Amino acid sequence: MANLITARELFRLLVFDYGIKSLIGHMKFQLGDISVAVRRRDVVGEVIQYWLERWLTKSRFDFAPNPIPQMPPDIYLNTEDFHKDWLEVKAFNCANSPRFSIADFNFFVRDLIERPWHLDADYLIFGYEMSEAGDLKISGVWLKKIWEITKVMTKWPLTVQVRGGVINEIRPCSWYAHRTSTKVFESLEDFLSAFEQAIYKNPATSHYAPRWRSRFTRAYQKYYGKEILIPDWESIRPKYITRGAV
Repeated sequence: MANLITARELFRLLVFDYGIKSLIGHMKFQLGDISVAVRRRDVVGEVIQYWLERWLTKSRFDFAPNPIPQMPPDIYLNTEDFHKDWLEVKAFNCANSPRFSIADFNFFVRDLIERPWHLDADYLIFGYEMSEAGDLKISGVWLKKIWEITKVMTKWPLTVQVRGGVINEIRPCSWYAHRTSTKVFESLEDFLSAFEQAIYKNPATSHYAPRWRSRFTRAYQKYYGKEILIPDWESIRPKYITRGAV
């Protein structure tokens, strides 16, 4: 019988039992008798994911890394049902706001129709500090759902990266910040309402918009056996926007 672990159990073990925030790591590369400290922050997320996989293996939990690194999720925690317990591993430098990619926007538009369970993915997020010597300390660990790390932007219904007027990626907000003029979405349904509005506003996906809601809700009901009600954006917009926002 598989020895499975849920994302919430994993979070609790790492933070409270293992004490990950009290540890100091060091990133280095060694070839022959030459060893150098690795100070590049753009590789930290991948290194932490590899470390986590080793930790799961050493702890004798069953899991499966995604054989296609470019596709979600990073890790399947449920090896008996690959539609459940998706884990995305993210990291960011605590000296700056989080800038990691949550999802490619165009891909996400199509993927939710084919795999609505993607919305159940858990995001295990590590905030780190790195010294000039390459020493790394985990300052914060969060376990979040997608609607808990996104919010409204000034010109767009949710936090996105835009290039040339076209949405490229869904990006996180500073969900942990208390001094902010807008708040994260209260529910999956509210996130989906903002997401649908972004599909309409984005030039590269606007042609999907008129049929996207009906296609998604059918796929959701087929998989979960229940209906999901997505509110109209204009009806919930006042909860999330500030003056001058979308």
